[in-house]
Amino acid sequence: MSAEATNPATAGPAAPPVPQALTASAAPAAPRRKTRPRIDLRRLGRAALLGSATRDKLPDAIGHVVEAHRAHHPDADLEPLRRAYVLAESSHRGQTRKSGEPYITHPLAVTLILAELGAETTTLTASLLHDTVEDTDVTLEQVREQFGEEVRYLVDGVTKLEKVDYGAAAEPETFRKMLVATGNDVRVMSIKLADRLHNMRTLGVMRPEKQARIAKVTRDVLIPLAERLGVQALKTELEDLVFAVLHPEEYARTRELIAGNAARPGDPLAEVAEEVRGVLREADIPAEVLIRPRHFVSVHRVARKRGRLRGTDFGRLLVLVNEDADCYAVLGELHTCMTPVVSEFKDFIAVPKFNLYQSLHTAVARPDGQMVEVLIRTHQMHKVAEAGVVALGNPYAPAPESGAPADEASPAEGERVDPTRPGWLSRLLEWQRAAPDPDTFWSTLREDLAQDREITVFRPDGGTLGLPEGATCVDAAYAQYGEDAHACIGARVNGRLATLSTVLRDGDTVQLLMGQDPASEPSREWLDHAHTPAARIAIQRWLATHPGGGTDPDDDAGATEPDERAAPDRTAAAARATSLRATSASDGETTAHTRETTAAAPADAPRPRRADVLADRPGAAVRLAKCCTPVPPDEITGFAVRGGVVTVHRVECAAVAHMKGLGRAEIGVRWGDTAECRVTLVAESFGRPHLLADLTEAIALAGAEIVSATVEPPSQQRVRHTYTLQLPDASGLPALMRAMRDVPGVYDVGRAQHQAPAS
Repeated sequence: MSAEATNPATAGPAAPPVPQALTASAAPAAPRRKTRPRIDLRRLGRAALLGSATRDKLPDAIGHVVEAHRAHHPDADLEPLRRAYVLAESSHRGQTRKSGEPYITHPLAVTLILAELGAETTTLTASLLHDTVEDTDVTLEQVREQFGEEVRYLVDGVTKLEKVDYGAAAEPETFRKMLVATGNDVRVMSIKLADRLHNMRTLGVMRPEKQARIAKVTRDVLIPLAERLGVQALKTELEDLVFAVLHPEEYARTRELIAGNAARPGDPLAEVAEEVRGVLREADIPAEVLIRPRHFVSVHRVARKRGRLRGTDFGRLLVLVNEDADCYAVLGELHTCMTPVVSEFKDFIAVPKFNLYQSLHTAVARPDGQMVEVLIRTHQMHKVAEAGVVALGNPYAPAPESGAPADEASPAEGERVDPTRPGWLSRLLEWQRAAPDPDTFWSTLREDLAQDREITVFRPDGGTLGLPEGATCVDAAYAQYGEDAHACIGARVNGRLATLSTVLRDGDTVQLLMGQDPASEPSREWLDHAHTPAARIAIQRWLATHPGGGTDPDDDAGATEPDERAAPDRTAAAARATSLRATSASDGETTAHTRETTAAAPADAPRPRRADVLADRPGAAVRLAKCCTPVPPDEITGFAVRGGVVTVHRVECAAVAHMKGLGRAEIGVRWGDTAECRVTLVAESFGRPHLLADLTEAIALAGAEIVSATVEPPSQQRVRHTYTLQLPDASGLPALMRAMRDVPGVYDVGRAQHQAPAS
């Protein structure tokens, strides 16, 4: 869907190879599928122009597609492919890509990608035609008349909206349209992913800034969608291509690591593969043992995690068997005959991932200390792991009638809704309807797709709710009741009363308590605890239509105080924050100091309570350590210092290990009543004008008071800010950190980690 893409031979970063599962050199058996060479697009273009296009013969140009398609579907009817190619070639005739190739090479390449993954004939027919309605005079009505409603639906789903009609909203609205179409037929997104993969492979002729823009959208939207649809073969190659565009230096270093490993004599993975084959032969378990090289991004992640890479870090072993029971038999033999690394075991067969992925993961240790990761799955699991929904054909079509070819079965009109549609897709389709504008939809979509882990919680009636990891009772309420969740007043988690801010865990049972008052209203504070787009959009929409509304049912005082009563305090706090002045310190750092402009409190005003800490030493004074500024609910420990005072540290504070090393005895401490607390936060950001003012304003609006602030000199356009802040309540810390992260230019906010003092 891009006439601007070009052949990688002309310019730009080379497309990183994405290795398929390769048989070890010592393997007695060959791979199940032969690896095909990359197609010469120029030769394919000439074939498209000069090859036969008569009605009684398949055009030469789609020979590669037919070969790949027949490998998965030997009895497929090829007539729709022939007719689709003839229409696409004649419609695109005269159009060229920026590389000078005939444009027909693009839909041919997209179709070949899908054919290699095992897509059925209808999907391939639509992929050949996917740009005709967008870029030629062919209409959707013509597509329907010649190929049927199913192909028309798929072509319409991937057709872009015109910028002339939508302006800057064209891209987000196009994605919204595609996602809605995907909700009825996931093959729409399969075609889009293959289309983007070919365009990323041929991105080199673009201007660098356009390459970066396309790569970022691919990273933020298309790659997460490929992951959620289980299409790992497309996802991994897209990751490598984006890596090459956005991080060329790190990509080049990773490429050198891979090349250096390939040049070493001997392959430890091949040795372990042969040992595994021997173990399975002795156990009489028929299995295929393959070496599966890691792709570039995977090698880069392992290098960052483990530091120096060893030979076994560049790949994993893949064991393919025939039956599910054989997977566990292989696991038992490996753990019996080799040294297992128990912490690496995961069972995704008994508990599949939300994207259909099934496999057993384990690892075995070599005598030299190297660890070899092993994946165990059936051939069918492997097909689904690589191709995801593409391998399932059309999951929305009814079963074909007896004797009818599978490719001829088509869903009846009005039966496109899939009752087994993934929960994440159903949730996405729900909240996108409520997104008020394209910008909100686009930003919320990226946030939603960034939450790549899913949990399942149970309702008391036995039903389940699928939620992203980190979801709270607020999210569960809106997932179950929609906008009726405005009346939610509390929850029970695993039978115990819990606040709506409680973070849920996989397997929890949640009973939501609903108020009977029809005038019930959500709290503004719920936004701090809402992680799902459906919850956030519903709360924001209610607040927008009820100015000044929004109480907090979690408040101890009964949750009846309107939020606007706190506005004068926030205004004063913002004024104090914006009065920061930077002075140059002698060591070259820039330190911000707050002016003492706090308004005098009334004489009878109660003093704010500090966070109480109870120590296992009666009568001892307790002091929170300034090095790590612990706040509830941090895990804490204490040490006695001069004067009998007990200093309280976070358990991960470097000072704790230092004092233990000196033989200092720990004193048990625990949180009592929580109230006001002091904490030190570090914000990492990119340099830009007015960043300090925006950050301090965000801190003030979150209700925190700045005690001190330090801004280090910029390094490579990056700035490090350190703030010591006074919070009226420790429970507001997550919301404060989220507000700081939302400031444009800030890419991370965390608790300060101080170094241990020198011994």
